[in-house]
Amino acid sequence: MENQNKLYHFVGIKGSGMSSLALVLHEQGLPVQGSDIEKYFFTQRDLEKANIKILPFDAENVQPGMTIIAGNAFPDTHEEIQRAKELGLEVVRYHDFIGDFIQNYTSIAVTGSHGKTSTTGLLSHMLTGIRPTSYLIGDGTGHGDPQAEFFAFEACEYRRHFLAYSPDYVIMTNIDFDHPDYYTSIDDVFTAFQSMANQVKKAIFAYGDDAYLRKLEADVPIYYYGVSEDDDIQARNIERTTTGSAFDVYHKDEFVGHFTVPAFGKHNILNALGVIAVAYFEKLDQEEVAKELLTFPGVKRRFSEKIVADMTVVDDYAHHPAEIKATIDGARQKYPDKEIIAVFQPHTFTRTIALMDEFAEALDLADKVYLCDIFGSAREEQGDVKIEDLGNKIKKGGQVIKEDNVSPLLDFHDAVIIFMGAGDVQKFEQAYEKLLSSTTKNVL
Repeated sequence: MENQNKLYHFVGIKGSGMSSLALVLHEQGLPVQGSDIEKYFFTQRDLEKANIKILPFDAENVQPGMTIIAGNAFPDTHEEIQRAKELGLEVVRYHDFIGDFIQNYTSIAVTGSHGKTSTTGLLSHMLTGIRPTSYLIGDGTGHGDPQAEFFAFEACEYRRHFLAYSPDYVIMTNIDFDHPDYYTSIDDVFTAFQSMANQVKKAIFAYGDDAYLRKLEADVPIYYYGVSEDDDIQARNIERTTTGSAFDVYHKDEFVGHFTVPAFGKHNILNALGVIAVAYFEKLDQEEVAKELLTFPGVKRRFSEKIVADMTVVDDYAHHPAEIKATIDGARQKYPDKEIIAVFQPHTFTRTIALMDEFAEALDLADKVYLCDIFGSAREEQGDVKIEDLGNKIKKGGQVIKEDNVSPLLDFHDAVIIFMGAGDVQKFEQAYEKLLSSTTKNVL
């Protein structure tokens, strides 16, 4: 398959997909290194644990004989990519590499505007417990099994990158308007998913309540999952408690099994249905599937909890209104008697402008809302919107807090505080935890 001696050099190795892929190749016994900016990213911890060399960007990192895997965020003008071209090296974009790589396995792609990472994490956890499986998860986690039969991976719709893939199966969680710096409308997003559907080889599993997913046409069967009568794969007899969600699954009227997931919110039941559907059509033992789902620890930065003093502090990647709603819904299920405080850092100016009203509506589901300055991505440094514009639309607060002064958050006791965002909202969380710990010590 791959050349065992050729060194794979990753340009932008700290990117979530890139770090996952580097781990997959490394665990399959291939030599791997990479480069990136020197700022710390949570994805690099697993790379460091695997002793994968991470270098600062420098044209000299690129040497004859290497294969270059280039992250999607870096243009062809990047110094390392230019150097590779001068040397006549093979330069493969991340998504093109995966498109070729998956052909050796029974491949399952997970795509959708939201829920990709959690669903890919659950799918990978389930498959790995039953059969040899390699996987790529968008939280920077990757695993390569030299004996792998299955390959589960997250497929991102941004810039239609997922059209590099022709998987055996795809789980489609939803179609929503996002990435307004690239997509012009929801219909534009739909055409991308329709193109993806045309490339699937065996079957598509799609969320049945999504009006756009219901419009899909494909040459392979489309099985819809959900909680409605007209869904092919249905969850019935749902029980949502403070320890998780339990439900029965039926294919049409045939009983598939009883399942419990230690996760919160309706979205996690739906994610599990997509995963169960894959296992069902691959004829895996449903009792084994149920056992694996029960032990799923979750993925990084998705409702990651800790207790600090008398507060439950949650870190979550939610950066779209639908994700914020889902996260708050999960918190209400797990902590029905506690006050829920949202601290939100918008990610990208274009998304903040395009979805301003939806953000305000979603955040108002919390009991109190605080905002952090907008995080501009590598693609855009500034925009025609200020964080106060969003604050003005929020009924449950909307006060802007700064990293060097998070003291307004000390007003809450025995409550749940959720830090949400795809930028560097963790620095606000760390400042709060430090302040909370020191204040508590002084009181004692």
